[in-house]
Amino acid sequence: MRRNNAAGKVAYPAILSALALIIVYAGSIAPTGNWGIVAAAGLLPAAAVVSVGLKAGFLCWAAAAILAFLLVPDKFCVLLFGVLFGLYPMVKSLVEQLRKKPLEYVLKLAFFNAAFTVVYLTMTAAVAASLPQVLGSSVWGLYLAANVVFLLYDYGFSRLIALYIARVQRAIH
Repeated sequence: MRRNNAAGKVAYPAILSALALIIVYAGSIAPTGNWGIVAAAGLLPAAAVVSVGLKAGFLCWAAAAILAFLLVPDKFCVLLFGVLFGLYPMVKSLVEQLRKKPLEYVLKLAFFNAAFTVVYLTMTAAVAASLPQVLGSSVWGLYLAANVVFLLYDYGFSRLIALYIARVQRAIH
């Protein structure tokens, strides 16, 4: 897909949002691993950002989140995608344009903690039920563990984006 192709700039994010919707739906019907499956759906808005641009990433995220809200039965997975994993690729792209690592990590963690708080407060019973007993009893322990996992997720996410650029985007263009 060439960058100046107007139809491709609309069609590619639309296809990616349909795939994200399928993955979020799969996360809602999977017996375990909802968080991981929904996190994988966040790769698709990232692909839109890398291939077409930031606006395409927002379009992909918004379309998938709205359709997921209407079609996916498990609203916990929809909330995870809509507030955290689907939105994070655009936040990551904007924050990493600063080119100041300490500030980037502070802003990424601030976004994560805000999004995690929304998820936690909205779905306290569902979040607490999916956690080990040790983490469910201590909110501070939960946030500490979640921040560590998020930093690992961010590192892995960056590696997957690099892999996408090296392999997939080259094949598409």
